[in-house]
Amino acid sequence: MSVLKISFAYLASRKLATALNLLLLALGVASITVLMLVTEQLERRMLRDAEGIDLVVGAKGSPLQLVLSTVYHLDVPTGNIPLKDARAVEANPAVRKAIPLALGDNYRGFRIVGTTHDLVEHYGGRIVQGELWLDPLEAVLGAEVVRATGLQVGDTFSGVHGIAEAGEEHHEHPYDVVGILAPTGTVLDRLILTAVESVWNVHAHEGAEVPLLPDGTPDWDAGKELTALLIQYATPLAAVTFPRWVNSQSALQAASPAFETTRLFQLLGVGADVLRAFALVLIAGAGLGVFIALYNALEERRYDLAIMRTLGAGPGRLFGLLLLEGMLLTGLGGLLGLALGHLGAEGLGAWLRAARQTDITGFTLVPGEIWLIALALGVGLAAALLPAWRAYRTDIARVLAEG
Repeated sequence: MSVLKISFAYLASRKLATALNLLLLALGVASITVLMLVTEQLERRMLRDAEGIDLVVGAKGSPLQLVLSTVYHLDVPTGNIPLKDARAVEANPAVRKAIPLALGDNYRGFRIVGTTHDLVEHYGGRIVQGELWLDPLEAVLGAEVVRATGLQVGDTFSGVHGIAEAGEEHHEHPYDVVGILAPTGTVLDRLILTAVESVWNVHAHEGAEVPLLPDGTPDWDAGKELTALLIQYATPLAAVTFPRWVNSQSALQAASPAFETTRLFQLLGVGADVLRAFALVLIAGAGLGVFIALYNALEERRYDLAIMRTLGAGPGRLFGLLLLEGMLLTGLGGLLGLALGHLGAEGLGAWLRAARQTDITGFTLVPGEIWLIALALGVGLAAALLPAWRAYRTDIARVLAEG
């Protein structure tokens, strides 16, 4: 009988101890796997969504909240800014491009974003059906919106006031779907895009008087607001002077997506480190369990091992047998942990997709996963070394004499 078959037979004969050690190690590996999958995908997606956006200008409040709500569309906006202030920002020589955003409504959890065609161009959006909007109350849908809602070109829908799905529906201002975007792998996939004027029209108060300018002409911009502007600098020097100028304005604040995203990952990293440390404790506990199991098993099997020696098995064979049992147990636990980790990441991704948040999948691999298997095998090797050495040093005559 081969050493591998002997190892399997021994582990199978101790089902409860084997199952407990497998489970303990698998939980530790699964926890680390989920952390690796989520943090790697989240960081990659957030960096991609913020790429090419030097600054976000919006209402005063939390800079992180401003970035999360306007770049990633994961939070509630800090408020709105007057259109006149937004136009002053656009006219600043430090600005090469300013993409306006007007938020406030959603459809089935997907945000309706009033903007310009520049946003589609920025994320590399491409129309696969229909065309981009030209007039107010025409909408273009991201790929995830189409998949979740079933809306197609020619359909109509009404937005719901606010960011949450539950809210007052704007029946009197339905949108016409005029285009569908190809998947981009960016935040664009889960947005409903329309003209800024659409948002203004939906939220306009009927019968409101239009104020007059000093020269007696109507002030058509009065009362109109934007949520934010996504800024690209005209020169590298603008990174030094422009945010300071924005923050000096009474109604405006500037937030750097790069800085705020880094700060967010630092905050998340503290929690991830705690979970990772807990997972390592589980793995260490599993290693201790394997050591105890093999050490106790050695005492129980001393006579059997001595018989194997008399039948021709050398000390090295017994040494390898114990090492193989330890590494086999932890290797199986590592593989089980990887499988559980990927299933857990996919379950988390399904929950995030249902909540109209960022997309995470368990059906992908990250480079560091191979080291988890190496870690599991290393734990098994370390746990089996002492029992294996004792098996190697077995005194055949004394064990057989003791019976």
